[in-house]
Amino acid sequence: MNDTVGFPLTVLGGIAGRNWTGVLEAPCRTHNRPRDLPIVPWYRTPVFQIAIAGLLPFSAIYIELDYIFNSVWGHRPYTLYGMLLLAFFILLVVTACISVALTYFQLSAEDYRWWWRALFSGGSTAWYIFGYAAFFFLYRSEMNGFMQAAFFFGYVALVCYIFFLLLGMMGFIASFMFVQRIYRVIKSD
Repeated sequence: MNDTVGFPLTVLGGIAGRNWTGVLEAPCRTHNRPRDLPIVPWYRTPVFQIAIAGLLPFSAIYIELDYIFNSVWGHRPYTLYGMLLLAFFILLVVTACISVALTYFQLSAEDYRWWWRALFSGGSTAWYIFGYAAFFFLYRSEMNGFMQAAFFFGYVALVCYIFFLLLGMMGFIASFMFVQRIYRVIKSD
């Protein structure tokens, strides 16, 4: 980003963040000493859950993703903008629901460290998008050569990084609101 735009936006974002945020109040009493975590089965490990968490949102956008790749890289016209917006909203809702469900499963297993897993489970859809891009490049496009591959995968990597940040933020915010809500209504004396 250009410094004439990036620096003022950073300063404005810092000022807005300082003035509009409040103190984070825990909805229930917390302890300074962390608990011992129980041993979990293999299907509840973080890597497995994060890998599975990206599969359902990806399956919600797979068909639309094929149209987008054919439009951008295959020089075909794209005319379904309303469907694209609907698919994007479905992607956000499914990502939020999956992150909340996995956070609930994690908290039910007495593992209180949900925040990074919520971020990565939301953002893991980006890995599936990148995998589909590799499939598209190898089997569906007519591109070949090093320069076209570098150009294609460079842009796709940037788009996947943006999707990782966007969907990871969505998963984290949805899980954060869920955790705040359930611990606010729980009675712990």
